[in-house]
Amino acid sequence: MYRLLIALALGWASGLHAQDSTSVRLNASPRHQEWVKVKNGDRQVHAFLVFPEVAERALAVVVIHENRGLTDWVRSVADRLAEAGHIAIAPDLLSGMGPKGGGTEAFSSPDSARQAIYELPAAQVAADLRAVVEYVGKLPAANGRVAVAGFCWGGAQTFRFATLQPGLAAAFVFYGSGPEDPAAMAGITAPVYGFYGGTDARINAALPAISEQMQQAGKFFEPVVYEGAGHGFMRAGGEADAPPADRSARAAGWARWLELLASLQRGRP
Repeated sequence: MYRLLIALALGWASGLHAQDSTSVRLNASPRHQEWVKVKNGDRQVHAFLVFPEVAERALAVVVIHENRGLTDWVRSVADRLAEAGHIAIAPDLLSGMGPKGGGTEAFSSPDSARQAIYELPAAQVAADLRAVVEYVGKLPAANGRVAVAGFCWGGAQTFRFATLQPGLAAAFVFYGSGPEDPAAMAGITAPVYGFYGGTDARINAALPAISEQMQQAGKFFEPVVYEGAGHGFMRAGGEADAPPADRSARAAGWARWLELLASLQRGRP
């Protein structure tokens, strides 16, 4: 028991260190960051917005958070996308759903935020995302093209939202499940790019069926499985004690993602 407690304490401390490092990098970023409130009917979606330092109008990317809510890590992803020349916006889909009407920051623990995430009405999530897409696409600094990306729970929401929102530039699904109803794939108009960990059997078991269903629907789906990496490698691969496979997958995933985004910025599908 004593060894177990020590191990848990070390893991907790490591997590805090990683979070602190992320916060330091965010605070040191030279890019313009701001918090905005996006109106969706009677709701206001709190979102983190970052602008690139570029001369031309930029592609916008909506970043959908994991089941932990809008964390500093998700914000750091948005900042890195802006570093690469894109406008990035990360909405807090728990906005107004927390204690005293707060968002992610109002929950007492990651577990309580996670529970609330899975209780969000699907229609509300889709409407919030639609409002954010419309908001960021109309910014004066934007070129009108909007891509969507998400991680874990956010990856599943990305795939689902692509079935509901025509006109997206692309959808980037990081280790997220596909739509529950294959017939919904008929609504997809954007290319869908998948990023999956090789040891993530829970998600990957459905990949052959998803690929076949997308092909039958005449839709573009390009999944890449990173050998040896686990679920959540884009986050876990950046930690000091990350397994080599996760670290390698994270580097390869970022390189692929940024290359695809650069192509979209140039106006290519």
